[in-house]
Amino acid sequence: MARELAVIHPDAHCELDFTNAFELLVATVLSAQTTDKMVNKVTPTLFAKYPDAVALAGADRAELEQILKPTGFFRAKANSVLGLSQALIERFDGQVPGRMADLVTLPGVGRKTANVVLGNAFGVPGLTVDTHFGRLVRRFGWTAEEDPVKVEAEVAQFIPKKEWTDFSHRVIFHGRRVCHAKKAACGACGLAQWCPSFGIGPVDPEVALTLVKTPAASDTE
Repeated sequence: MARELAVIHPDAHCELDFTNAFELLVATVLSAQTTDKMVNKVTPTLFAKYPDAVALAGADRAELEQILKPTGFFRAKANSVLGLSQALIERFDGQVPGRMADLVTLPGVGRKTANVVLGNAFGVPGLTVDTHFGRLVRRFGWTAEEDPVKVEAEVAQFIPKKEWTDFSHRVIFHGRRVCHAKKAACGACGLAQWCPSFGIGPVDPEVALTLVKTPAASDTE
């Protein structure tokens, strides 16, 4: 199934826009409970005004909240990005650390966010267990765990470490485009012959094809 995902989604990649580790870290924190598409609309304004940890740590809260408002939960997110920027300055000379043990000490940063940053900004393999990833590997029958840390540990046993980051992108792409939370496009899924959950969505190919989302429309969670 992992090999087939590479065939189905050869273009899988991080769908958050960023130019450096700091931008990716902040964007990933902001992506909680909203779409990557929405975050990508907000971050150009955010990073033009606050391009680094020093600038963001000194941001006017009211102005920052106004910029973040479209992403939802903007007060909590303002707290997180202000806090993590301050922590970067105090403990890491304003630079994003390249180690899991350091990243997870930052406000608003858990293993999922840390793995996104490590895998995409530092080239350190990591499994990103977001809602799509967890849903799909449970549907695949690879794990019964609900806790993201336990899911990560179990799936890590099946996938070669060097593949972790790319595999995460492929699973997330598949979750956004084909294996949806409510109506999976089973009849149009390239993994159907191996999937123990085949049939939870429409199996008729024509019906299923209408559920497959294009990249432009797939960013639903």
